[in-house]
Amino acid sequence: MTAAAYQYADLPDASVVTTRALLTARENITDTVAARAMMCIHGGAGFGKTLAVNTCLRGLEPGEDVRRVTFRARPTARAVRYELFTALGLPGQPPRHPSEFDRLLKTALAERPRTFLVDEAQWLNGEAFEYFRYLWDEPSTRLAIVFVGGEGCHSVLRREAMLSSRIFIWQHFTRLTPAEVAEVIPLFHPLWADADPEDIAYADQHAAHGNFRNWARLTAHVRLALARTSRPRVDTDLLRWAFSRLGNPT
Repeated sequence: MTAAAYQYADLPDASVVTTRALLTARENITDTVAARAMMCIHGGAGFGKTLAVNTCLRGLEPGEDVRRVTFRARPTARAVRYELFTALGLPGQPPRHPSEFDRLLKTALAERPRTFLVDEAQWLNGEAFEYFRYLWDEPSTRLAIVFVGGEGCHSVLRREAMLSSRIFIWQHFTRLTPAEVAEVIPLFHPLWADADPEDIAYADQHAAHGNFRNWARLTAHVRLALARTSRPRVDTDLLRWAFSRLGNPT
Protein backbone atom coordinates (compact mmCIF):
# COMPACT_ATOMS: atom_id res chain seq x y z
CA MET A 1 0.00 0.00 0.00
CA THR A 2 1.44 3.36 -0.96
CA ALA A 3 1.35 6.35 1.35
CA ALA A 4 1.35 9.73 -0.38
CA ALA A 5 1.95 11.50 2.93
CA TYR A 6 3.85 9.05 5.07
CA GLN A 7 4.29 10.02 8.70
CA TYR A 8 3.74 13.76 8.15
CA ALA A 9 6.17 14.01 5.24
CA ASP A 10 5.12 14.43 1.61
CA LEU A 11 7.02 11.42 0.38
CA PRO A 12 6.13 10.05 -3.07
CA ASP A 13 6.74 6.32 -3.62
CA ALA A 14 6.85 5.50 0.09
CA SER A 15 5.14 2.26 1.07
CA VAL A 16 3.52 1.01 4.23
CA VAL A 17 5.77 -1.84 5.31
CA THR A 18 4.60 -4.84 7.26
CA THR A 19 6.52 -4.66 10.51
CA ARG A 20 6.11 -7.05 13.39
CA ALA A 21 4.21 -4.31 15.27
CA LEU A 22 1.81 -3.80 12.37
CA LEU A 23 1.10 -7.53 12.09
CA THR A 24 0.44 -7.69 15.83
CA ALA A 25 -1.81 -4.62 15.64
CA ARG A 26 -3.80 -6.17 12.80
CA GLU A 27 -4.47 -9.29 14.86
CA ASN A 28 -5.22 -7.32 18.03
CA ILE A 29 -7.59 -4.88 16.34
CA THR A 30 -9.43 -7.66 14.51
CA ASP A 31 -9.94 -9.53 17.78
CA THR A 32 -11.00 -6.36 19.63
CA VAL A 33 -13.58 -5.40 17.01
CA ALA A 34 -14.95 -8.95 16.86
CA ALA A 35 -15.38 -8.93 20.65
CA ARG A 36 -16.83 -5.38 20.64
CA ALA A 37 -14.16 -4.64 23.22
CA MET A 38 -11.67 -1.86 24.03
CA MET A 39 -7.92 -1.85 23.48
CA CYS A 40 -5.03 0.55 23.96
CA ILE A 41 -2.11 1.03 21.57
CA HIS A 42 0.55 3.26 23.08
CA GLY A 43 4.16 4.22 22.50
CA GLY A 44 6.54 7.05 21.72
CA ALA A 45 5.95 9.68 19.04
CA GLY A 46 6.79 8.63 15.50
CA PHE A 47 6.80 4.88 16.10
CA GLY A 48 4.03 4.28 13.53
CA LYS A 49 1.05 3.72 15.82
CA THR A 50 -1.54 5.81 13.97
CA LEU A 51 -0.39 4.69 10.54
CA ALA A 52 -0.57 1.04 11.59
CA VAL A 53 -4.01 1.43 13.13
CA ASN A 54 -5.43 3.28 10.11
CA THR A 55 -4.02 0.57 7.82
CA CYS A 56 -5.50 -2.20 9.94
CA LEU A 57 -8.91 -0.55 10.28
CA ARG A 58 -9.16 -0.21 6.50
CA GLY A 59 -8.66 -3.97 6.31
CA LEU A 60 -11.67 -4.81 8.48
CA GLU A 61 -14.75 -6.53 7.11
CA PRO A 62 -16.61 -4.41 4.54
CA GLY A 63 -19.40 -2.45 6.18
CA GLU A 64 -17.69 -2.08 9.55
CA ASP A 65 -18.63 1.41 10.76
CA VAL A 66 -15.37 3.05 11.88
CA ARG A 67 -15.39 6.60 13.24
CA ARG A 68 -12.28 8.55 14.18
CA VAL A 69 -12.13 11.12 16.96
CA THR A 70 -9.05 13.12 17.90
CA PHE A 71 -8.41 15.40 20.86
CA ARG A 72 -5.70 18.07 21.08
CA ALA A 73 -6.33 19.31 24.62
CA ARG A 74 -7.64 17.99 27.93
CA PRO A 75 -11.32 17.50 27.02
CA THR A 76 -14.21 17.51 29.43
CA ALA A 77 -17.07 15.03 29.15
CA ARG A 78 -19.01 17.85 27.45
CA ALA A 79 -16.28 18.19 24.81
CA VAL A 80 -16.30 14.42 24.25
CA ARG A 81 -20.07 14.51 23.72
CA TYR A 82 -19.76 17.19 21.05
CA GLU A 83 -16.88 15.38 19.33
CA LEU A 84 -18.91 12.16 19.17
CA PHE A 85 -21.97 14.05 17.92
CA THR A 86 -19.85 15.36 15.02
CA ALA A 87 -18.10 12.05 14.35
CA LEU A 88 -21.43 10.22 14.13
CA GLY A 89 -22.84 12.84 11.76
CA LEU A 90 -25.99 13.25 13.82
CA PRO A 91 -28.59 15.69 12.43
CA GLY A 92 -29.80 18.87 14.05
CA GLN A 93 -28.27 20.81 16.91
CA PRO A 94 -26.52 19.14 19.85
CA PRO A 95 -28.77 18.91 22.93
CA ARG A 96 -28.09 21.45 25.65
CA HIS A 97 -28.63 19.22 28.66
CA PRO A 98 -26.16 16.39 29.48
CA SER A 99 -28.86 13.78 30.20
CA GLU A 100 -30.61 14.49 26.91
CA PHE A 101 -27.26 14.43 25.09
CA ASP A 102 -26.39 11.07 26.66
CA ARG A 103 -29.70 9.56 25.58
CA LEU A 104 -29.18 10.77 22.02
CA LEU A 105 -25.68 9.28 21.81
CA LYS A 106 -26.70 5.96 23.36
CA THR A 107 -29.64 5.70 20.97
CA ALA A 108 -27.37 6.37 17.98
CA LEU A 109 -24.76 3.90 19.21
CA ALA A 110 -27.40 1.20 19.67
CA GLU A 111 -28.45 1.31 16.01
CA ARG A 112 -25.62 -0.92 14.78
CA PRO A 113 -22.11 -2.04 15.73
CA ARG A 114 -19.57 0.76 15.59
CA THR A 115 -15.84 1.12 16.08
CA PHE A 116 -14.22 4.28 17.43
CA LEU A 117 -10.59 5.09 16.81
CA VAL A 118 -9.67 7.55 19.55
CA ASP A 119 -6.40 9.08 18.38
CA GLU A 120 -4.01 11.24 20.44
CA ALA A 121 -5.55 9.60 23.50
CA GLN A 122 -2.68 10.85 25.67
CA TRP A 123 -4.64 14.11 25.87
CA LEU A 124 -7.60 12.44 27.56
CA ASN A 125 -8.03 12.90 31.30
CA GLY A 126 -9.89 10.69 33.73
CA GLU A 127 -13.22 12.40 33.07
CA ALA A 128 -12.99 11.85 29.32
CA PHE A 129 -11.88 8.22 29.65
CA GLU A 130 -14.71 7.63 32.09
CA TYR A 131 -17.25 8.94 29.59
CA PHE A 132 -16.10 6.45 26.96
CA ARG A 133 -16.44 3.70 29.58
CA TYR A 134 -19.94 4.94 30.41
CA LEU A 135 -21.03 4.64 26.77
CA TRP A 136 -19.31 1.28 26.28
CA ASP A 137 -20.93 -0.14 29.42
CA GLU A 138 -24.42 0.73 28.19
CA PRO A 139 -26.02 -2.68 27.38
CA SER A 140 -27.71 -1.41 24.22
CA THR A 141 -24.54 -0.07 22.57
CA ARG A 142 -22.27 -2.32 20.51
CA LEU A 143 -19.03 -0.42 20.65
CA ALA A 144 -15.45 -1.35 19.97
CA ILE A 145 -12.94 1.33 20.98
CA VAL A 146 -9.28 1.57 19.98
CA PHE A 147 -7.38 4.13 22.06
CA VAL A 148 -4.14 5.24 20.38
CA GLY A 149 -1.73 7.53 22.17
CA GLY A 150 1.65 8.30 23.62
CA GLU A 151 3.11 6.90 26.79
CA GLY A 152 0.93 9.26 28.82
CA CYS A 153 -2.15 7.49 27.49
CA HIS A 154 -1.08 4.25 29.12
CA SER A 155 -0.33 5.98 32.42
CA VAL A 156 -3.69 7.75 32.64
CA LEU A 157 -5.61 4.64 31.61
CA ARG A 158 -3.85 2.55 34.24
CA ARG A 159 -4.94 5.04 36.90
CA GLU A 160 -8.58 4.66 35.88
CA ALA A 161 -9.25 1.30 37.51
CA MET A 162 -12.81 0.86 36.19
CA LEU A 163 -11.75 1.49 32.60
CA SER A 164 -8.35 -0.19 32.81
CA SER A 165 -9.95 -3.41 33.99
CA ARG A 166 -12.09 -3.39 30.84
CA ILE A 167 -9.22 -3.02 28.36
CA PHE A 168 -9.18 -6.21 26.31
CA ILE A 169 -5.70 -5.82 24.79
CA TRP A 170 -2.71 -3.57 25.49
CA GLN A 171 -0.09 -3.13 22.78
CA HIS A 172 3.13 -1.17 23.22
CA PHE A 173 4.84 0.22 20.10
CA THR A 174 8.62 0.54 20.39
CA ARG A 175 11.50 1.63 18.15
CA LEU A 176 12.55 -0.58 15.27
CA THR A 177 15.48 -2.75 16.25
CA PRO A 178 18.63 -2.60 14.06
CA ALA A 179 17.63 -5.97 12.58
CA GLU A 180 14.14 -4.65 11.73
CA VAL A 181 15.64 -1.51 10.19
CA ALA A 182 17.84 -3.63 7.93
CA GLU A 183 14.82 -5.68 6.88
CA VAL A 184 12.08 -3.09 6.38
CA ILE A 185 13.76 0.17 5.35
CA PRO A 186 14.79 -1.16 1.88
CA LEU A 187 11.08 -1.92 1.37
CA PHE A 188 9.96 1.44 2.73
CA HIS A 189 11.21 3.57 -0.18
CA PRO A 190 12.96 2.78 -3.49
CA LEU A 191 15.97 4.96 -2.71
CA TRP A 192 16.92 2.56 0.10
CA ALA A 193 16.36 -0.57 -1.99
CA ASP A 194 19.86 -0.55 -3.45
CA ALA A 195 21.58 1.35 -0.64
CA ASP A 196 24.54 -0.21 1.12
CA PRO A 197 23.28 -1.89 4.32
CA GLU A 198 26.10 -0.14 6.17
CA ASP A 199 24.75 3.24 5.03
CA ILE A 200 21.28 2.30 6.25
CA ALA A 201 22.71 1.28 9.63
CA TYR A 202 24.74 4.53 9.72
CA ALA A 203 21.61 6.58 8.98
CA ASP A 204 19.67 4.83 11.70
CA GLN A 205 22.43 5.24 14.26
CA HIS A 206 22.97 8.95 13.62
CA ALA A 207 19.53 10.25 12.65
CA ALA A 208 16.55 7.90 12.50
CA HIS A 209 17.06 5.92 15.72
CA GLY A 210 14.48 3.27 14.83
CA ASN A 211 11.75 5.91 14.53
CA PHE A 212 9.58 5.72 11.40
CA ARG A 213 8.78 9.44 11.43
CA ASN A 214 12.50 10.20 11.52
CA TRP A 215 13.04 7.78 8.63
CA ALA A 216 10.35 9.58 6.61
CA ARG A 217 11.92 13.01 7.18
CA LEU A 218 15.40 11.69 6.45
CA THR A 219 14.18 10.01 3.26
CA ALA A 220 12.55 13.22 2.07
CA HIS A 221 15.84 15.12 2.45
CA VAL A 222 17.95 12.36 0.87
CA ARG A 223 15.52 12.24 -2.04
CA LEU A 224 16.04 15.98 -2.60
CA ALA A 225 19.80 15.54 -2.43
CA LEU A 226 19.77 12.75 -5.01
CA ALA A 227 17.70 14.86 -7.37
CA ARG A 228 19.95 17.91 -7.02
CA THR A 229 23.26 16.11 -7.33
CA SER A 230 22.22 13.47 -9.88
CA ARG A 231 24.04 10.85 -7.84
CA PRO A 232 22.83 7.34 -8.58
CA ARG A 233 22.38 6.16 -4.99
CA VAL A 234 22.66 7.04 -1.34
CA ASP A 235 26.15 7.59 0.03
CA THR A 236 27.72 8.88 3.21
CA ASP A 237 28.15 12.45 1.95
CA LEU A 238 24.46 12.69 1.08
CA LEU A 239 23.53 11.32 4.48
CA ARG A 240 25.71 13.83 6.29
CA TRP A 241 24.08 16.67 4.36
CA ALA A 242 20.65 15.36 5.31
CA PHE A 243 21.73 14.97 8.94
CA SER A 244 22.73 18.65 9.02
CA ARG A 245 19.18 19.63 8.01
CA LEU A 246 17.76 17.47 10.79
CA GLY A 247 19.98 18.99 13.43
CA ASN A 248 22.33 15.99 13.46
CA PRO A 249 25.73 17.33 12.32
CA THR A 250 27.59 13.98 12.51
